[in-house]
Amino acid sequence: MKKKVIVGMSGGVDSSVAAYLLKKQGYDVIGVTMQIWQDEETAVQEENGGCCGLSAVDDARRVAECLDIPYYVLNFKKEFKCNVIDYFVEEYLQGRTPNPCIACNRHVKWEALLQRSLQLGADYIATGHYARVDKLPNGRYAIRNSVTAAKDQTYALFNLTQDQLAHTLMPVGEFTKEQIRELAGELNLPVAQKPDSQDICFVPDNDYAAVIEREAGDRVPGPGNFVDAAGKVLGRHKGITHYTIGQRRGLELPMGQRVFVTEIRPDTDEVVIGSNEDLFVNEVYCTDLNWMAIEDLKEPMRVLAKIRYNHKGDYCTIEKLEDGIVKCTFEEKVRAATPGQNAVFYDGEYVVGGGTIIRR
Repeated sequence: MKKKVIVGMSGGVDSSVAAYLLKKQGYDVIGVTMQIWQDEETAVQEENGGCCGLSAVDDARRVAECLDIPYYVLNFKKEFKCNVIDYFVEEYLQGRTPNPCIACNRHVKWEALLQRSLQLGADYIATGHYARVDKLPNGRYAIRNSVTAAKDQTYALFNLTQDQLAHTLMPVGEFTKEQIRELAGELNLPVAQKPDSQDICFVPDNDYAAVIEREAGDRVPGPGNFVDAAGKVLGRHKGITHYTIGQRRGLELPMGQRVFVTEIRPDTDEVVIGSNEDLFVNEVYCTDLNWMAIEDLKEPMRVLAKIRYNHKGDYCTIEKLEDGIVKCTFEEKVRAATPGQNAVFYDGEYVVGGGTIIRR
């Protein structure tokens, strides 16, 4: 009997080709688009289609017709609002800079979709991510780098659980982006040349502050002071939700030199300003760890660590402290380690695990 797989179809070329590859491999494939937009007007949904707007539904449905597979739209608005939008807003209110796509992957694209899929009798879920899933000799599942470093998406998947990985297929990880587009063209898929979505799907025009103001209302912090590390007031800022560590643009401070945000203090509504050199550190601390290639960190381990999505990675030694926090001691200083962002650890091609960067 054929194994059944539900493919999360975003209307993009990667998930479309993923559905084709799995059908070719002999799976019983069902296409699903996750409806996660809240109650915006149709025009707004169209404009900000990204991976989850109305245009995504139209494109995914047309691809499913081309591939002759069943296709459905499932409502995950509640899960997305709770686990992604609310989380995003709360983190900014606390002076942190979250990565909502990682939260969406863990709690919506996997946890919610997987549970719904298993209830429908599926054996697996699949996506168009550029990553691979392997079962290691120690019996654990781990995310493995895709064959193309240029599109590798393993960083955003570090938080998946063992149960989720055991029921996940990622066929696109064996191909380059160029090969995927070429294959889509050969299949005459209507999305073969569709551009990749770039921005966070629920943040129009990359305006984070507007989303926070809309969702948090009178809880949004007002203006406060720019200060230096010693607490000297340098000027006034618009509110801490407008800033992130390492930011230089938009500060509007006549300092006579290039200055950057080096710290955000939500308790006092202060934004600390310093030099570029002030952003470099040897030690980074993480909490909320998720281990993947190993069951737990029992002793210090040398890994390659990425502290943001587009970070090339630097070597460090990770060790667990008594309070469960993991300390990362880098061999060379890293720039702008930002509370709320994630540190992801690699051993060769495999994700060891990762956690959320905190102040210390």
